[in-house]
Amino acid sequence: MPQSGFLTPAAGLRLSRMGYGAMQLAGPNVFGPPKDRDQAVAVLRAAVDSGITHIDTADFYGPVVVNELIREALQPYAEDLRIVTKVGARRSEDGSWVLSRDPEDLKAQVRENLQHLDVETLDVVNLRVGGYEGPNDEPVSEQFGALAELQREGLIRHLGLSCASGKQLTEAQGIAPVVTVQNLYNLANRQDDALVDRCAAENIAFVPFFPLGGFTPLQSATLTTVAERLGASPQQVALAWLLQRSPAIGLIPGTSSLAHLRENIAAADLTLPADAIAELDTIGQ
Repeated sequence: MPQSGFLTPAAGLRLSRMGYGAMQLAGPNVFGPPKDRDQAVAVLRAAVDSGITHIDTADFYGPVVVNELIREALQPYAEDLRIVTKVGARRSEDGSWVLSRDPEDLKAQVRENLQHLDVETLDVVNLRVGGYEGPNDEPVSEQFGALAELQREGLIRHLGLSCASGKQLTEAQGIAPVVTVQNLYNLANRQDDALVDRCAAENIAFVPFFPLGGFTPLQSATLTTVAERLGASPQQVALAWLLQRSPAIGLIPGTSSLAHLRENIAAADLTLPADAIAELDTIGQ
């Protein structure tokens, strides 16, 4: 099927197009331990057993909790497994998200990811340069340059950006190759249409976070109607739309449920007919 398979950005990184986002394995508000640790471990193992080779995480999920779960569940890591993490934020004692992009702290965050995942080299590190509200155009050379130093030292294989603008992508590319862009994008939030197309043209993986809406799940009468006609769930249709939107798109839907994991994976085998895509395209307009 055209939706399944792998992404292979210009730098040679190979990721399954259907990945898994581990954020929801932490406690409420992505803070503290999971409600059911055994279930969290089971979901991670089921994701890899299904053929997923792309796990997305961050040391500030929990914090630390999710990376330690990944280590517990998946070591020894499969040879083809690629763990993608991000730096640029920390958590306060009350669970608040605190942007932290001082170059020296970014290096410290990389080393913490290495320690908690128990690996010698991180496959991909995304620099988070904006907040969930969207990207900005602040300069990123100093921060991205700090990560490029660690790449040259062998602690990072590939670099990417998260919550980034097109201008920041261009700036980062002047320092080191960018293999992934991870921004907010889904059926109802399509402000990055031009960036998706640019990533496809430049052979960069575009990985939407919150592909199903995140903290405010997608709700659309059009989506529901199309899903009912196709005999699929609205979530599956929303994921299939993203996979058909561009060959550059890879997905990292998150869940702490085995049933939802299986449902998400099945979306990779759902081909949307042209009339359904035309209807769905009206949602983001």
